[in-house]
Amino acid sequence: MYHKRKFDKRYLIIIVVVVLAILLVILSLVLKKDRDLSLPEKIVKDSGTFVVNILSTPVNFIKEKVRESKEKNQIYNDYKELDKQKKSINRVKAENNDLKSEVKKLKEELKLDTILSDKIFTHATIINRNIDYWYEEVTIDKGKKKGLEKGMVVINSKGVIGTISKVSGAYSTVKLLSNENMRDKISVKISTGDNYVYGLISGYNTKNNTYTVEGISENKEISKGAEVVTTGMGGLFPSGLLIGKVSKVTTDNFDLSKVAVVKSAVNFDEIDYVSVLKRKDSK
Repeated sequence: MYHKRKFDKRYLIIIVVVVLAILLVILSLVLKKDRDLSLPEKIVKDSGTFVVNILSTPVNFIKEKVRESKEKNQIYNDYKELDKQKKSINRVKAENNDLKSEVKKLKEELKLDTILSDKIFTHATIINRNIDYWYEEVTIDKGKKKGLEKGMVVINSKGVIGTISKVSGAYSTVKLLSNENMRDKISVKISTGDNYVYGLISGYNTKNNTYTVEGISENKEISKGAEVVTTGMGGLFPSGLLIGKVSKVTTDNFDLSKVAVVKSAVNFDEIDYVSVLKRKDSK
C-alpha cells in the first residue's frame, strides 16, 4: 500500500534561514546612505510620506488643541491665584492703614499727658455707640474700678467730648457735647487778640457740626477762626479746654447781642479713643 511521504521540518527551517539571509542582504543594500533610490523606491517613499502626513495632520491638530486647552487652564489657574493674592494684599493694606490710623489716634491721645500736665488722665476706648443716639451718648471701657465718677469731663486730642453721666464697675456712659438736648449751657470765651469775649453754648447742629454761642454782649470785633475755649465757670468744665473755632458771627433777634457759630474742633462721627479728666484727689 502506498504511503504519502511526510514533509521534513528540517527543510522548512533551512528555507526560512535562506529567505532571511536574502532579505538581510537586500536591506543592507537598500539602507546605504549614499545609494540613489530607484524609481519604485521613490514612489513607495513619497507615497508613504504623503499618507503619513495626511494621517498625522488630525493627530497633530488634536495634540495642538489639547496643548492650548492645558495652557488656557494653566493661565486661568494662574489668574485665580494672582487675583487671590491681590485680594489678600489689598486686605493687608487696608488692615495696615487701619492700624496706622489707630496708632496715630493713640499717639494724639497720649500727647494730652504732656499738653495738660496738671491734669490726671484715664485713657479709654469707645466700645458701644447706638445709632439711634449717635450724637447723644457713647459707652467707654472704664468705670468705677479705674476711679471714674459721674460728672467727670471727657476729652480727646482735638477738644471736649462731653461728661460722664452714668458709671458702673467697668464701664461708663458719656453724654456728648453734641447732644442737641443739652440742659446745661456751657460758659465759653472767644479770643479777640489779647482779650476774650464771653458767651454760652446754647445748642449744637449735627448737620454742620457747629455750636451756637449766644449772649455775647461785648462790642468787640470777633474774627473768623478765633478760638473758643471753656471758661471754668459753672464748675462743669475746667478752664482752657478747646471747643472749636468761630465760623460766622451774627446778632440775635433783638439785635442786642452777638451770636457766634462755632465749628467744633471734634468730629463726633470719628471718635474712638478718649481721655477722662480725673479729679486730683481721685485714685
